[in-house]
Amino acid sequence: MDRARPLRRSAHRSAHRSVLAVCAATVLAVPGMTALSSAARAADADLARNGGFEAGLDGWSCTAGSVVGSPVHSGASALRATPVGSDNARCAQTVTVRPDSQYTLAGHVRGSYVYLGASGTGTTDVSAWTQSAPDWQRLATTFRTGPSTTSVTIYTHGWYGTGAYHADDISLVGPGGDAAQPPAAPATPTVGTVTSTGVGLSWPAVPGATGYAVYRNGTKDRTATGTSATVTGLAPSTAYSFQVTAVNAAGESAKSPAVTATTAAGPGGGDPADLPAHALVGYLHASFANGSGYTRMADVPDSWDVIDLAFGEPTSVTSGDIRFDRCPAAECPGVESDAEFKAAIKAKQAAGKKVLISIGGQNGQVQLTTAAARDTFVTSVSKIIDTYGLDGLDIDFEGHSLSLNADDTDFKDPKTPVIVNLISALRTLKAKYGDDFVLTMAPETFFVQLGYQYYGTGKWGGQDPRAGAYLPVIHALRDDLSLLHVQDYNSGPIMGLDNQYHSMGGADFHIAMTDMLLTGFPVAGDAANVFPPLRPDQVAIGMPASVNAGNGHVPPSEVNKSLDCLTKKTNCGSYTPHGTWPSLRGLMTWSINWDRFGAWEFSKNFEGYFG
Repeated sequence: MDRARPLRRSAHRSAHRSVLAVCAATVLAVPGMTALSSAARAADADLARNGGFEAGLDGWSCTAGSVVGSPVHSGASALRATPVGSDNARCAQTVTVRPDSQYTLAGHVRGSYVYLGASGTGTTDVSAWTQSAPDWQRLATTFRTGPSTTSVTIYTHGWYGTGAYHADDISLVGPGGDAAQPPAAPATPTVGTVTSTGVGLSWPAVPGATGYAVYRNGTKDRTATGTSATVTGLAPSTAYSFQVTAVNAAGESAKSPAVTATTAAGPGGGDPADLPAHALVGYLHASFANGSGYTRMADVPDSWDVIDLAFGEPTSVTSGDIRFDRCPAAECPGVESDAEFKAAIKAKQAAGKKVLISIGGQNGQVQLTTAAARDTFVTSVSKIIDTYGLDGLDIDFEGHSLSLNADDTDFKDPKTPVIVNLISALRTLKAKYGDDFVLTMAPETFFVQLGYQYYGTGKWGGQDPRAGAYLPVIHALRDDLSLLHVQDYNSGPIMGLDNQYHSMGGADFHIAMTDMLLTGFPVAGDAANVFPPLRPDQVAIGMPASVNAGNGHVPPSEVNKSLDCLTKKTNCGSYTPHGTWPSLRGLMTWSINWDRFGAWEFSKNFEGYFG
């Protein structure tokens, strides 16, 4: 959060650009294009299924692909795929061929470092590629199958960090193999056991299938060898749509009819029973002054349900010793006495409000590098909470407080001391104060949603070690977390689940960033390492209260569009969320002081929307 007026941390955008630049520059040596084949023989046939993508992705298995209507080489559709993190956006299909036979693979592509190839040939696997194709370029290569080869995999892919590529009119010309076909689509799945975080599914066996794939809200979630599966990592009290496909060596079937299931209500971990269904969270400048002016605790309107005192700061970066010093009268004219401040806190609590101490902020770098610093953190934060009779703690670690060691690659099993010690400290505080303890977090997009593309230093090193560094903390404490309100401001462009970059300044940014938290996402593009969704009642959207408060302010009309789209799936713009979450908790803003400076526009709009 910002102490100064009005801007902050353009360095995050610079860091974001450096992450992209490093990935884009990491290009390995690649094999050259093989010689083009002679004209196909009359008896040959095009064996590629849906090579023009006119039937969507039917026949293709893509890690990060979609069908677009422009640009196309011919027809009405083409493939668009975007490499993300360690994923090169590969699209492939398995084709039945004849042994000891000649084949020509060809297709048209656009983009940088685009590949077209065949594997499993039984002889020499081949590929063709182009370094740069600003317009459609034909790639082609030939191969001969081995004496016992009956199927090959043809594919196209891009390269890491180089942006989206397009492909169209892919063909594999040669003698047809046996008439193997993908299986028929399964019948409608049956919903079995439903819990707050999982749904059991089953379906009848499909003749000729060797396996099945389960889709959640249109996205492949998992595979199964039998005729049942349990989809886990779901949010409580949320409706999901499920479909199943059958798979064999010839490919994947069409999707089954969809079935809808709604997860059960959660146990309420981390959710204070007396927090309103829709809450307004704001930061109160309690330890410093800036251009917004000082606001006394007693003068905070009843609109605010959670009041975060900004800020508790460490005596040094690594000490873990957190101090909360109230703003002196010389800096904050009209500041109340400690006794008046404490009395005002009690009055707010009597009215059902929560008052928390927020640790960190722009200037409060906190690195719990040792167990001693962890223990000092717990002791010093407890003293602040007890002194002022507070309801809990907000973690607003920014800058270089959290970063990942080079060997720390799994958010579910962190190894970095500053991460492990913070998790341990917060668990200790939660255990000390019990179920009513309110724990909130206010990370920046760089530390959360950027993790969809990059996590830590990356597979080959060189990335910013802070990328996605909040994810292990959020995940470890998700059962104790009352609210996560990511700062959707002072942010560079961030890629959403549609594999498009989204920028501040409109509803789409807030919709895309919040959808990632409520849908979950693969970390660094790894489909086997998915950050599970949070409950909607755990999520609030972080926005600046006014144009003076920080970059990314949007007017009330855009605030309402964001809420309409996420809670009702109406008034959506170019980004379509993966679900509807009427129990989305609410909004957070920097700050109460800046909202007062702006004639309370932000809080009045919140009250007008939720009533």
